[in-house]
Order: sequence, then structure tokens, then C-alpha cells
Amino acid sequence: MDSSVLLTVSGPDKPGVTSSLMTVLTECGVDLLDVEQVVIHEHLTLGVLVSTDRSAHALRETVSQALAEHGMDVVARQNDEAGVRGPSSHAVVILGSPIAAEAFAAVAAALAEQGGNIDSIRGVADYPLTGLELLVTVDDGDDAALRKALGAVTGRYPIDLAVERAGLARRAKRVIVFDVDSTLIQGEVIEMLAAEAGREAEVAAVTEAAMRGELDFAQSLHQRVRALEGLDASVIDRVAQSIELTPGARTTIRTLHRLGYHCGVVSGGFRQVIEPLAADLELDFVRANTLEVVDGKLTGRVIGEVVDRPGKALALAAFAAEMGVPMEQTVAVGDGANDIDMLTAAGLGIAFNAKPALREVADATLDHPFLDAVLFMLGVTRNEIEAADAVDGGVRRVPLA
Repeated sequence: MDSSVLLTVSGPDKPGVTSSLMTVLTECGVDLLDVEQVVIHEHLTLGVLVSTDRSAHALRETVSQALAEHGMDVVARQNDEAGVRGPSSHAVVILGSPIAAEAFAAVAAALAEQGGNIDSIRGVADYPLTGLELLVTVDDGDDAALRKALGAVTGRYPIDLAVERAGLARRAKRVIVFDVDSTLIQGEVIEMLAAEAGREAEVAAVTEAAMRGELDFAQSLHQRVRALEGLDASVIDRVAQSIELTPGARTTIRTLHRLGYHCGVVSGGFRQVIEPLAADLELDFVRANTLEVVDGKLTGRVIGEVVDRPGKALALAAFAAEMGVPMEQTVAVGDGANDIDMLTAAGLGIAFNAKPALREVADATLDHPFLDAVLFMLGVTRNEIEAADAVDGGVRRVPLA
């Protein structure tokens, strides 16, 4: 009768180890159940879970002889001895600059309190942030309880965390949308426009209250836009030309395109300002409000359907449907209360330097000023980012493996 045996092979990383291991396992007639490999400072650790009719001791002896020439140590344990668990249930990404041992210990303790076991750890970034991805098994884990427990750690240490269900769905994300103001770009467009009318402070106060969730967004939008009445329409082009991307934004979009993502923006701002930026970044989707212009002047009104808090979620759903992608394969990134519905509707919601109201509902929080940290939250490594940067001739889109 077959049983499962966990083989752990460790030693100096060199060519031929994996090939030799698989050759001897083929000769032993085993079936592979799981394989995982990690290399740290040229030291290889390779774990293989197999189904076999041989004892752990007999299999170890055979494998050890085959790998002796490579200088590898081999440990073999029966399933009941190894306590082999099922597939990891969650992926937890930790970002810090740096990640202090004390902070990591607090994460590990929080996981333990939730009945979690760390199955594997890999590095996803070494600059400008240190990034670690933990695959974790939590038996009958409650997602909300797990996020709350880990979120409490971020309140005590300068780290960012993302918690997401592990498995194929995590690497099958295909659609991502960004809020624009204070997310994809620095600053708030409506405040830039209001500055042209000398009413920036007044409009900024209303914007801040709306972002905290203290005011209805649609009402606050109309109130702020009224301050623009009478401005020459040329102000739109001046503001559009003065926009500054958030550090890492261009790299983020370029990398996501290369990995096969459809990228878009969903904004409570204004199409006339955003569309030139969207064209420059080769975005696939734009949804925003439209300023009314009559006789070359802003009227102080918006026309058409208002993109407000529920409108953002509807826009994400429309974009996903247009691309033929289920909602669980979508990602949304934003910073304010106006993004709550959009982030909760997405498969993964990321709060970027966000207000408290959004942080409470997000799957991931980022408090570092680099937008490309979003990539690490998605499990994209620094090597993949550098590969996107190295593509000749601009963006080249290829599907995810």
C-alpha cells in the first residue's frame, strides 16, 4: 500500500542536482505530489513529497547514494512523521525598509494565534523595499479574522502587509484599475484647477472631508466644481501638463502590461485631464467625470453620469466584463473612502497611503511612497520588474505563464 514520504535534499547549489534526483525517483517508481525549491546564498534546499510503496528509510538510502557525488544531505520522513499539510491557504506579503526581526516575529506570532503554519518563505524584493512572501496554511481560517490580526501588527511596526487566498487564482489576476488622484498621480486634480481660480484652500478642505468619508462624494464633487465656474477652458491643458506621476507608476504599468494585465483608471476626477495621461501610459480603460465647457469657459458643472463611490465599483465590473475576466481576477488600488466599494468588489483591494476608512476594508495596505510596491503585493518579483524594464522598443505584452 502506497504512503507519502517527504524528501528534503540540501547542500551546495550546483547544476544537475534536480535532474539526478528526478532520475532516481523515476527508477523508484514514485508519484510526485508536491515539489518546492529555494536557494539562499548558493545553498539549495529542495523538498519533494512523493507517493511510494517503499519505506522512508529505504527511499532515503537509494536517493542518498544517487546524490552522493553532488555532496547533498537527504532526509526522508513518512507522512505521519512529517505532519504534511494540505495546500497553503493564504499568501501573506510583508514589505519593509527594512523588515526588522521583531516585526517578522510579530507576524509569525499573529499567524500562530490564528492557527496558521508558515509553509514557505521567498524573497520578492530587495530594493527599494525588502519584500517577503509567506505561503501559510490556516485550517478553517476566517479571512477577516486573519486580516484583522495581521493588520494589528502593521499598527505597531513600519511594515506593509497583504493577505490573499493562495492558489492558482492569485496568479491568474488579469485586470487592474487605479484611482488617479493621490494614487497614480501626486496631488488632487480638482485642487490644481481650483488654484487657478484662487480657491484651492476652500476646495481642498471639502476634498479632505469627502476622502475621509464625512461627506457624500457626489454632493462634494458638485460643490467643488462650482468653484471652477468661469475659468477659461485652457486651464485644463495647463493642469494636465503639470501632472506628476507617483514614483514607480510608469514602471508599474509597464510591468503589468508585459505580464498580460489589462490596466485602467477609475477616477472621480475629470476625463479631460486624465485622458492624455491614459494615452501616454497606454491604458486600456478610462472612467471619470466630464467637466462642462460652454463658449470656452468652465460652467462649474459636470455632465453625464457621476463617477462616485458606487460608480467606481460599477466601472470596475464593466471593465472586467469587457475583458471577459471574472471579478475574483481583478485588482483595485485607491486611497480614499470613495474607493471603498471598488476595493471590496475587486478580487484584491490595495489601499495606497490611504485614509482610515479605506484601510479598514482593504486586503492590503501600502504606506510606502512607491507605487511599484503594488507589484510585490501581487507576487511579482524584482527580477520580473527588471525584465520588463529591459524590453527593447517599449512595452511588449506577453501572457502570464
